[in-house]
Amino acid sequence: MVAKGVILVLSCLGVIQALFLCVYLFSLRDRRSNLLLAFLLLSLTVRIGKSVVFVYLDLDPRVRNLAIATVLATGPLLWLYGKAILEKQTFSSRHYLHLVPFALYLLLSPIIPNDGSLLSRILYPSVLLHQTVYLVVSWYYLFNVPAGTRLKSWYRNIVIGVSTVLLVYGGVYLGFIPFYILGAVFFSLLVYIFSYMLLKRHVFALEKYTSSTIDGATARQLVQQVKSLFEQHDAYLDSELTLKRVAEQLSVNSRDLSQAINEQEGKNFAEFVNQYRIAKAKTMLADPVYAQEKVASIAYDCGFGTVTSFNVAFKAATQMTPTQYREQVGVLRNT
Repeated sequence: MVAKGVILVLSCLGVIQALFLCVYLFSLRDRRSNLLLAFLLLSLTVRIGKSVVFVYLDLDPRVRNLAIATVLATGPLLWLYGKAILEKQTFSSRHYLHLVPFALYLLLSPIIPNDGSLLSRILYPSVLLHQTVYLVVSWYYLFNVPAGTRLKSWYRNIVIGVSTVLLVYGGVYLGFIPFYILGAVFFSLLVYIFSYMLLKRHVFALEKYTSSTIDGATARQLVQQVKSLFEQHDAYLDSELTLKRVAEQLSVNSRDLSQAINEQEGKNFAEFVNQYRIAKAKTMLADPVYAQEKVASIAYDCGFGTVTSFNVAFKAATQMTPTQYREQVGVLRNT
């Protein structure tokens, strides 16, 4: 009895937390990706909420059908969300045709049988199959997204979470998993993991460029151009280098360039430049040719404007001061 009560509380808390996240996502700026994720989470929440209630109460078949209808929305919403955050794609009305099965099932839910009849035994596995197909499509799409694309790992985590929920319910339906409420328990854990990731990584802060129309392919191309400028011409060695100056050299808008670096590299412009400067500094500190060179001289040679900024950036990247790094490399070299 105690265990049953704990499971009920855990499941209810997961549903409440999920609803809170839905409200939060709906409250963000009217950006398509936020709305898609909110509806995706809401569809899962309705499905899981029905499972929690169904374990303890005998629900009307029409209510159960409403929850099943949301399963038909989960797959398309997951796929559309991936395209929205990874490609910044502008959707046309034909994209939303993927939600037609959900709309039809929702409208017909009062008359669709949910009583163990032959038709109901055919419809439910068909719904699960529909979701499975979209999950496969989402995984296929994810694997074909270029490595290093910003938010790819975030989307992968979302796909893993939805897949886990489907596997649990599929296992329950096939009889491999004896506890129906286990799906709700898994969902609750996933919701709290999702909340932690959201607060820790501030994923939605990456979507601040609401007025920009730059897409994923263009962003990747811009970043590659900046990398070429840095790697072939050592532009990062200029201590007075600015975002505006780089944008002018590439004949692009500063805001678009900032967005491209932010989304593709997960860094702001200064952090992006500093990673090149620190890599150069590490090479010089480890080179016996520069063994007598002062740290300050190396800092200036690598493009840092002050020794203080060099020390702060270097320690943040390596957890060591430049002097400690030089000493450690010297010890390793002499052993």
